[in-house]
Amino acid sequence: MVAPPRAGAPLVRRLIAPLVVLAFEAALLAAGLGSFAALADPRALALLVLWAAGGYALQWLQPMRGHDAATTERDPGAMLVLLMAPLLTPMVGAIGARMGWAMLPQPWLVSWAGIALAAIGLTLRIAAMARLGPRFSPLVAVQREHALETTGLYTHVRHPGYLGGLLACLGSALAFGSALALPLVLLMRVAQGARIRREEALMARTFGDAWRAYADRTGALLPRIGAPRRA
Repeated sequence: MVAPPRAGAPLVRRLIAPLVVLAFEAALLAAGLGSFAALADPRALALLVLWAAGGYALQWLQPMRGHDAATTERDPGAMLVLLMAPLLTPMVGAIGARMGWAMLPQPWLVSWAGIALAAIGLTLRIAAMARLGPRFSPLVAVQREHALETTGLYTHVRHPGYLGGLLACLGSALAFGSALALPLVLLMRVAQGARIRREEALMARTFGDAWRAYADRTGALLPRIGAPRRA
C-alpha cells in the first residue's frame, strides 16, 4: 500500500529547492574567489542574498504553474548558453578579481554598481515571468488559449524578461570589478538574439496581424524611439 503524500511535502520542497540551487551557486562563486571563506566578502554576500531572494520569489510565484503548451520548439544550443552563462559569469568575474586580470577603473565602485544592476535585472526578470504566468516557458512555446501580452512591462518592450536576464548577467560580471566575464555576457546576448528571432517567428505565425502591429510599436529589449515602421 502506497502512503498518500503529506500535505506539507510541497511546502518543504519549496523551502528546500532554492537552498539547493543557492548552494550550487555559492560553490561556483567560492571556486572563483578561491575559498568558501572568501564568501564573507560583502560583494559575494550581496550576490548570495540576491540569488536567495530570487529563488524564493520564483518558488512563491511559480510562474509555470498551469503550463500547457500547444506548440513547442527546441533550440538546445541557445538554451544551454542561456542557462550556463548566468551561472558561470560571477565565478569568472571573481577569478578575474582574484588574479588581478582585466581590472576596471574604480573597481570597488564598479563592483557595487554591478550588484545594483544585478538586483534591477533580477527583479525585472522575475516580474516579467510573473506577468506571463503559465504562458512563460524556458522553451520556444505557445500555450493552449495563449493570449498575446501587450500590457504592463510588455507595453513598450516585447522581451522584458530577456532584458532583465541580460542586466542581471552584466551586473554579476562586474560585481568584482573585473571585465574578464564580459565575453560571457556578449555570448548570452547572442544566444538571446537567436532565441528572440525564433520566438517572434512563432508569434507571427500564431497571432498574425496582431503580433505585427504590436512589434511595430515596440522594441525587442528597449522601447522603440520614433514612429512605427508601418501604419
